[in-house]
Formats: sequence, C-alpha cells, structure tokens
Amino acid sequence: MIYKGNVNSAQVRISEVYKDAIKENCPSIIVVHNHPSGDPAPSDDDVLLTRHLIDAGHLLDIELLDHIIIGRPNFVSMKGKGLGFKSSH
Repeated sequence: MIYKGNVNSAQVRISEVYKDAIKENCPSIIVVHNHPSGDPAPSDDDVLLTRHLIDAGHLLDIELLDHIIIGRPNFVSMKGKGLGFKSSH
C-alpha cells in the first residue's frame, strides 16, 4: 500500500507510485485501488491519474499495464474500458 485516502479522495504522488518499480528494475506495473463506496465506476480524477501514470511511465520506460478499481462486489479495468489509455502508446 502506498496511499490511504479518505472517503472521497486520496492525493497521489506519481513518483511514489513508481518508486519501488524503479528500485526493482520492473518493466511494468499494475495500479490497483478501491472505492470504499463499493461502486467501482472510475471518476474523472481516476482517468486523469491514469493518464499521468502512463506519461510518467513512458519517461521511466515502465509500462502501466492497467489501473484497476475494486468495488463491492465488482471491479473495473481502466484499460479494458479504454479510460486514460491512448491507442498511440
């Protein structure tokens, strides 16, 4: 776990998300977080975070494979929904 937010949000530093991946020389990562409400529908902030993670990953040569949001009882794959992932990357 890197961040623990409150009921409505969590502030995320992109550098901290990639910190361990850089140390371990990982070629890719998957980011997972939950929505305490139980509704896994991605917010606009989730989409924006995904875009920022992808852009930073390109600079670091670390691919973001997916950003998954866990709800109750379902989950959403941001990549599967095409949210934040650009086809040109």
